[in-house]
Amino acid sequence: MKPLEDYLVIDFSQFLSGPSASLRLADLGARVIKIEKPGTGDICRTLYTSDLIMNGESSVFHTINRNKESFAIDFKQVDELQKLKKLLAKADVVMHNFRPGVMERIGLSYDDVKEINPSVIYGSISGFGTHPDLKDLPGQDLLLQSLTALTWLSGNQDDGPVPMGLSIVDMLAGAHLAQGILAGLYRKATHNIGAKIEVSMLESAYDFQFETITTHFNDGGELPVRTKSNSAHAYLGAPYGIYQTRNGYLALAMGSIPVLASLLKCDALLEFPENKFVLRDAIKNILASHLQTQNTEFWLNILEPADIWCASVLNYQQLFAEDGFKVLDFTQEVQMTDGYQYKTTRCPIKIDGEYLISGKGSPKLGQDNERIIKEFIDC
Repeated sequence: MKPLEDYLVIDFSQFLSGPSASLRLADLGARVIKIEKPGTGDICRTLYTSDLIMNGESSVFHTINRNKESFAIDFKQVDELQKLKKLLAKADVVMHNFRPGVMERIGLSYDDVKEINPSVIYGSISGFGTHPDLKDLPGQDLLLQSLTALTWLSGNQDDGPVPMGLSIVDMLAGAHLAQGILAGLYRKATHNIGAKIEVSMLESAYDFQFETITTHFNDGGELPVRTKSNSAHAYLGAPYGIYQTRNGYLALAMGSIPVLASLLKCDALLEFPENKFVLRDAIKNILASHLQTQNTEFWLNILEPADIWCASVLNYQQLFAEDGFKVLDFTQEVQMTDGYQYKTTRCPIKIDGEYLISGKGSPKLGQDNERIIKEFIDC
C-alpha cells in the first residue's frame, strides 16, 4: 500500500511547478484529478520541447502529468462552478498555481473552499507571492533565475550571466509545495485541522541559494567571483571544476594541490604548497593544460584508487550506456487510455524496499469526466 492511497487531490495547476508537486503526490499513492479548461486544457499540452510531439501533445505534458486523471470543466460558468464545488467538498487537497487574486475572483479562494470543506489542505504556488511590486508579473523560470541572482553562479568569470539548463525554480517550488502539503496532511490526520500552504517561486529560488547567500552576508558583502576558467562553484577554490582531457572531460572536486601534484606528476603544481583562494585561477590554468595530455580514463585510474573525488563527465548517450544507470532501472513504460505507450522516468523514492511505480500515463483532455461526475457530483 502506498502512503497516500485514499487521499484525493484536486489540482488546478498548469505548466511545471504545480504539476510537478501533484506528480509527486500521485507517485506516493494519491488520486490526482487535474482540472482543465475544455477545448485547450493545460497550456503545457502545447509547450513543445525540441518540437517533439508525442501522441499529438507536448512531451513536457506527458512527463509531468503521468499518473493523473483529467476533468475538463468551465468553472467560470455558475452552474459548472457549483458542480465543481461538490467535487472540492470531498477533496483532501486542493492546489493551484494561478497568480494572486485569480482564485478569489472565481470564488475558489482558500476561505471559499474552507466553507464547504473545513479540513481541506489548500496549496498554492505563485511567482512572487504577495510582493506588492512583483505579484502581477509572470512567474516564469528564466525570469526568476534572472531576478534572484542565480545566473551569476554558473559559468566562467567572463561569460556574463548563465542560466541553468533546466526549469530549476519551477521544480524547486513544486518540491516545496509537496513538502508543505505533506506536512498539512499529517496535521490533518492527527488533529483534523486543515491548512493553507503557500509557496512562491521567488522564495524557492532564494532558499536554493542558502549556502551562497549566507556566505555573502558574512563575507563583508563581497559578490561571488567565478573563476576565469573551469568553473563549477563561485565560492570554492582549486581544483574544483571541470577540465578537458585528451578525449573528453574530467570533474575534480575538493582536493589537496600537493597531493594532486604528486599523483598527476605535475611538477608545476609544486609551486603551490598552500591552496589559497587567490591562487585559484593560476592553479586551474596549470591543471587544465596538464590534464589535456592524457585520456579521461588514464586520470581516473590514478585518482580514484587514491580516493580523490573525481568523475568523468557524461552526456545522455554515455549516461544511459553506463551500468550505474542501468542497475537503478530508473525508467518506466507508461500507457495512456488510448493505448499509446511512452518511456519516462520513475519516482526516485523507495519505501520499504520498493520503488513507487505506476504504469498509468498522462490523461487525454477530459477523459475522466463521466466517471468523476458519476462518482462525486451526481451521487
